[in-house]
Amino acid sequence: MGPIRSSLVLSAAALIGALSTMTSPLQAAEANEEKGAKIYCFMRSSGNDHEVSWNAAYAVIKRQRSGVFKTSPEHASVMITEAVVQDPGNFPDCGQFLGDLFGGNTQPATAAALANSSSDTESSIESSDDTTRYSY
Repeated sequence: MGPIRSSLVLSAAALIGALSTMTSPLQAAEANEEKGAKIYCFMRSSGNDHEVSWNAAYAVIKRQRSGVFKTSPEHASVMITEAVVQDPGNFPDCGQFLGDLFGGNTQPATAAALANSSSDTESSIESSDDTTRYSY
């Protein structure tokens, strides 16, 4: 083997090695967002309010990340939302709480409120006027 060919093989091996180590941080990020989503959704569906559930989920997301920079609250909210949207079967009835991550209703969910929410949505859809839908 000539010196050029051996350096080419060595460079290719180094590139493959570098690319293979990049998948572990991506997998870790996915695990963090899923952990945060599981905690947030479980606590909300158990009747806890947004603040308590959010603090617990965000603490786990922040603690799981290594490095100098920590995950911002906004990014953690997006991570939880993405985890729920990507696998809604893994987070049943959690979609109703996702708006709270971005400033929606922050009160604890009650069984009566959950039952009424679907009927309220249906009635508001039926009564909405199509001309106001796209009024900017």
